[in-house]
Amino acid sequence: MLMAELSRRSGVPVATIKYYLREGLLPAGQATSATRADYGEHHLRRLRLIRALLEVGEVPLAEIGRILAAVDDESASLHEVLGAVQYALGPHLAPPTSEDPYWQSASGEVDRLITDLGWSVAADAPARTLLTGTVAALRRTGSAPAGAGLRRYAEALRALADLEVASLDAAAAQGAGDGQDRPSRASYGASAVVGIVLYERVIIALRRMAQEDASAQRFSGG
Repeated sequence: MLMAELSRRSGVPVATIKYYLREGLLPAGQATSATRADYGEHHLRRLRLIRALLEVGEVPLAEIGRILAAVDDESASLHEVLGAVQYALGPHLAPPTSEDPYWQSASGEVDRLITDLGWSVAADAPARTLLTGTVAALRRTGSAPAGAGLRRYAEALRALADLEVASLDAAAAQGAGDGQDRPSRASYGASAVVGIVLYERVIIALRRMAQEDASAQRFSGG
């Protein structure tokens, strides 16, 4: 397809597509003349992925570039791709520069939680730092649930994470679309990106809807 059709089918303006090409976010098309190129379904899938990350995931374009580089790295394992996505996503909290008793207490609590659950989480994982900062803020404001409450969150989300990771093969197979007998490595990576970024939004939306319903049932008087 020509760029005009690619733009129409993807919903991405031609000028933006040209920018993605210049920045290496989108691979070049097959040149058909000095001024024209042909684009395939893989270009369309890449544009839809970028658009979803930008509009729904609210991932900065610079971080999208890092994520796509990991997806395109054929030598990287799927676990490494997942890690690249996780580490590219924000927010990125920095530990306090001065001694903060709430942070220190929260850090110990998070360390113990990870150890007790037997989870394999890197010491420098952004999500680990984010959880520490969040627990510290909860403690500081007196809003934190008891320790068992945090573990219940963790256990419930681990069960969900198991389902998500197990479904990557099926999602990649559905999204391959290249006429291959097996899903391509890029399809696995793209499915991982979608699963991490977009389904995180699903979790947030469903949790808020459930809270609204629970509040209505309990506090609205019927």
